[in-house]
Amino acid sequence: MSTSSSAKPASSAPTTAKPQGVPLLDLKRQYVTLKDEMDKAVLNVLDHGKFILGPEVKELETKVAKYSGVEYGIGVNSGTDALLLALRAVGVGVGDEVITTDFSFFATAGVIARLGAKPVFVDIEADSYNIDPKLIEAAITDKTKAIVPVHLFGQMADMDPIMEIARKHKLSVIEDGAQSIGSSYKDKLCGSMGTIGCFSFFPSKNLGALGDGGMIVINDEETGDLCRILRLHGSKPKYYHKIVGYNSRLATIQAAALLVKLPYLRGWTEARQANAAYYDKRFAGSKIVTPTVKDYTTFHIYNQYTVAVENRDEVLKTLRERGIGCEVYYPVTFHAQECFADLGYGKDDFPVSSKAASSVLSIPIFPELTEPERELVADTLLELAG
Repeated sequence: MSTSSSAKPASSAPTTAKPQGVPLLDLKRQYVTLKDEMDKAVLNVLDHGKFILGPEVKELETKVAKYSGVEYGIGVNSGTDALLLALRAVGVGVGDEVITTDFSFFATAGVIARLGAKPVFVDIEADSYNIDPKLIEAAITDKTKAIVPVHLFGQMADMDPIMEIARKHKLSVIEDGAQSIGSSYKDKLCGSMGTIGCFSFFPSKNLGALGDGGMIVINDEETGDLCRILRLHGSKPKYYHKIVGYNSRLATIQAAALLVKLPYLRGWTEARQANAAYYDKRFAGSKIVTPTVKDYTTFHIYNQYTVAVENRDEVLKTLRERGIGCEVYYPVTFHAQECFADLGYGKDDFPVSSKAASSVLSIPIFPELTEPERELVADTLLELAG
């Protein structure tokens, strides 16, 4: 596995003071450790003035492609745009169907609908929260054009059977790796297995920008070129348009910031893994259902540490009252969203994702979390749900 970087996990100095609360995520702590490098990188962009597709964008594209085990990277405006352009590049359009999970951030399904295609939802595995490959083939019709597996919370979906189904039915596979850059499946890196891989650099991600940002990773040069054209309003050469595209370019300042962070990513992920191991140990034998690391997973990056608890909403309310950062990813499944009511799904069609939506809860796991903070999180959750 070639997730480059030997950087050590970032950590805060040990403290015996009992924290009064714990944030779900604190990006200021990360910035403090990188301030000199980050400030220099951003000021350098201001100095050279190449704010759109400047040299830092190309450098980041090359390095993220290498980090992900693929040939090419294409920087775009967001993870949402990465998915949109990827689906457009493989020919998804009006009247097509695209199969995806019922349980993810809205962008996964939203981009399908924005292209005039029909999202077709499939239930999830109860232990991983990822799409259940055993249910995919039954959802395929003569209108199906692609499958979008989501690598949720930092763990890749079961890709071998998904790719086998795709080959059998001649379907494209767009990996939604928004939460899973650097994760791996049987030593194959996130974004390297499907037709196209898509990443998000939203600030809360393990590799987060100073705002929105995303990237497409791909091995096929021709399709990659199409993605580049699509991100520039569909023009090639400039001002000449054979197709209508989008304005979706990764800003140079964002690329500069990400280049500073990339060498630290592996270390930050290892710190997240250490926090996950602590929680796993503390919650063992309790009623709290901890994340399952599947046998095929060779590297889980823990973008979130998501548990399932009884009386979730009561637990959530009390945690917040006590100043413990927490969030529900995600309280409403796709099939239950009002905007997808015309798809005709019933409330009992997706029992596993529906149960997850009513029971999951994510707690702080960011790399700079202190030992007293994670102890307070664990103690409080055990008191409320254990």
